[in-house]
Amino acid sequence: MENLQSSAVTSFINNSKPRDITELDIYQHALAAQVLHNLQYQHDWSSLQIHNQSPINNRTLPKPLVSGLPPHRIYVHPDEQIEMLKQNIQEKDIPVAREWVLPTHLREKWSLRKFADVFDGITEVPSGGDDDSQGKPRDGFALKQTESRRGGKRVLLATVGDDSTVVYYVVHDGIVKPRQN
Repeated sequence: MENLQSSAVTSFINNSKPRDITELDIYQHALAAQVLHNLQYQHDWSSLQIHNQSPINNRTLPKPLVSGLPPHRIYVHPDEQIEMLKQNIQEKDIPVAREWVLPTHLREKWSLRKFADVFDGITEVPSGGDDDSQGKPRDGFALKQTESRRGGKRVLLATVGDDSTVVYYVVHDGIVKPRQN
């Protein structure tokens, strides 16, 4: 019988799996690793890591989360958008900040309680490597770890389909005023 070589994603998932975890945890970690792989190789994110512990109370998170630096800003708060227009600042001139990513499968059932459990376990901006922002801050728009993020906590909901397609949605903790077009 011919030896078949594992795909790059399968090898990546198998090599990143922590030891001593349950079957459900293996599935959740594999899902997180698949999303991390997609962000790194399809969307050019950097400084990616998987989080299993809450940065707030060090308890286990309801699901593993991924954090990293996107190649460009994922979301601009409406008030920030107005300030940028008034000061003639381009979005490319503002450094990116680390983002939380919540890996899910299309068949998972989500409730407000489950989202609340995730938001209760995270900070507004994830901690990470030494390169938490790229580019040069301009006119006070740089988001430091200690500053509050406009619009509060948010995650990028990464929904993986049966065919391995990943779709991303921005989900906020609470109500955020709509953008002005």
